[in-house]
Amino acid sequence: MIQVKAPRPFAELPHPWVFLAGSIETDRAARWQHDVVVRLAGQPGTILNPRRDDWGASWRQERDDPHFREQVEWELHGQEQADLILMYFAPETQSPVTLLELGLFARSSRLVVCCPPGFWRKGNVDVVCEKYGVAMVTTLDGLVARVRALQERR
Repeated sequence: MIQVKAPRPFAELPHPWVFLAGSIETDRAARWQHDVVVRLAGQPGTILNPRRDDWGASWRQERDDPHFREQVEWELHGQEQADLILMYFAPETQSPVTLLELGLFARSSRLVVCCPPGFWRKGNVDVVCEKYGVAMVTTLDGLVARVRALQERR
């Protein structure tokens, strides 16, 4: 898979588009995105990775900050356009934005959620996924295996 990091455009890149939604929280979460990218190397398609190399700690998390707004809009566009959204809830984080995104895309039928034991709101995530028929796994191994299985069906 080709990896595209925010805010780079991806419209001309090959499908399927796989968006990596999930825990970042200013590096409190492990760099799980890198692990997923490495493990999906050789698969067809494009990975949309929101973890920026040039994130600015001084960016105000307000809609009128152009850098912040660009990031949020890229993420929303990427998830809206993705063929598959992988969502990871790292146990050492609270991931409020990821919880918001779960609510936005739970009904999309394009979501696979990884929520390991220990995530502070695992019960909420479990119930939402069950209610809306979202595929769930509890490990990154399971998440990668799920993507590979879906790729084989195509």
